[in-house]
Amino acid sequence: MASKQRAVSRLIAQAGQMLLAHGAESTLVGDLMRRFGIAAGMDEVEVSLSASSIVVTTVYQEHCITTARRCPDRGINMRVITQVQRICIMLERGIIDYSMAKQKLNDISPERYNRWLVVVMIGLSCAAFSRLAGGDWVVFAMTFLASSTGMVVRQEIGHRHFNPLMNFAATAFVTTVVSAQAVIYDLGNAPFVVMASSVLMLVPGFPLINAVADMLKGYINMGIARFVMASLLTLATCLGIVAAMSLVGVWGWVL
Repeated sequence: MASKQRAVSRLIAQAGQMLLAHGAESTLVGDLMRRFGIAAGMDEVEVSLSASSIVVTTVYQEHCITTARRCPDRGINMRVITQVQRICIMLERGIIDYSMAKQKLNDISPERYNRWLVVVMIGLSCAAFSRLAGGDWVVFAMTFLASSTGMVVRQEIGHRHFNPLMNFAATAFVTTVVSAQAVIYDLGNAPFVVMASSVLMLVPGFPLINAVADMLKGYINMGIARFVMASLLTLATCLGIVAAMSLVGVWGWVL
């Protein structure tokens, strides 16, 4: 029985680790971990979450096991979170047992969209914002070029596993340098719109939403940690923009 409890405890910890590492909100992480444990036959499951780790305690036939796991940030990926939820539902319905659930968790891979599709769609989304802000088609094209170039830089730095703060600062710098050419050469009817719209891809919307959701649902420490991280990403973006503006000598859109 002790071997079963150890296996289930590891299963719960692995599920929580995957959820937290890929951007799930804290309430979802805690609820799913408890559901995994109860569905696998545990009498009681307690979960403690922090910004970079989880602690799980399982109780089975009056025997207690506690385990801890670190949760490094793996990037937001809703596919992983959805797959973990599906495995939990199958376990609850008796379709699979805890050993099969363990195998299915191991088989989950964080598949991502084709990188060039992401580059094009990010470019189009930022360019669409420039049109909404009153820019003409020249502004649209320049915004597309600047934001697409910035996204390529962001992907390349991310693939090399650099610090996210450095990634955001470098991406903002390159994007602003490219978009500033519209101001320097007076391209389009509102060239400053290019500089403002092309860096919108760096707004950390998902971490900010999760931060507010966590704080509203009682996970104050998690919410504060995520809010601080989102604020640091915003600060890094601002530093990159200011550095680029200092280099090219264009300050108009922030005055």
